[in-house]
Amino acid sequence: MDPPASIPPSRAEPFPATGVPAGPAPDRRRLPDWRSVLAVVAHPDDESFGLGAVLAAFVAAGAEVSVLCFTRGEASTLHGVSGDLTEVRAKELRAAADALGVISVELLDHPDGRLSEVPLADLTAQVSAAARTGATGLLVFDPSGVTGHPDHRRATEAALGAAGTLGLRVLGWTVPADVAATVNAEHATSFVGHPPSAIDLTVTVDRARQHEAVRCHPSQAVPASPLWRRLELLGDNEHLRWLPDGQGKAH
Repeated sequence: MDPPASIPPSRAEPFPATGVPAGPAPDRRRLPDWRSVLAVVAHPDDESFGLGAVLAAFVAAGAEVSVLCFTRGEASTLHGVSGDLTEVRAKELRAAADALGVISVELLDHPDGRLSEVPLADLTAQVSAAARTGATGLLVFDPSGVTGHPDHRRATEAALGAAGTLGLRVLGWTVPADVAATVNAEHATSFVGHPPSAIDLTVTVDRARQHEAVRCHPSQAVPASPLWRRLELLGDNEHLRWLPDGQGKAH
């Protein structure tokens, strides 16, 4: 499942679809050397279920990692523990961030499941404010939302808008198309993946911290969750795409 060793000629335009500038092929097995990473997500658990292994890899490389989460996840249909999800999931997020080595978490109060109703300019301004504390790059879900959740797409849209203003590079987490197809067939989910030709980085990861962080989300990490099958299929690899910013530019 590794991507090709070099960029095909069809992706050698100045600013190809995935946002990689033309020039010598980058090392497609390594994360960028960012000193400070801001992860922008929609819900508590996105930082662990989706981005956890990549965030842990950045921490292991010496980066300072922060998380901006737009909602408290109160509309989830999963409820693996008792209590008000608004409060339960906030506590879970902070515990998971500690497990991943995240240095700071900002949890906002936008409505779960209705992030598209919040003016994009407001969300973008909040990402910009968080990033101005010194972020070198942004880590987000792929613009597809990966799982198909509209809140994921909106969070990434806001991050890309902020990146265009601040001149920051953006990495989008994705899954291979065959992994998405398998999980969808087995769990009736709506994952969206990409073929190898559309994936820029395939990074080998250690999932120990991610698994520890996932255990911090007992309200959501229920036995029937497709999370477990996805992690099994991904093995020790995570897949990322360089995303053009809100102005359509790569940096």
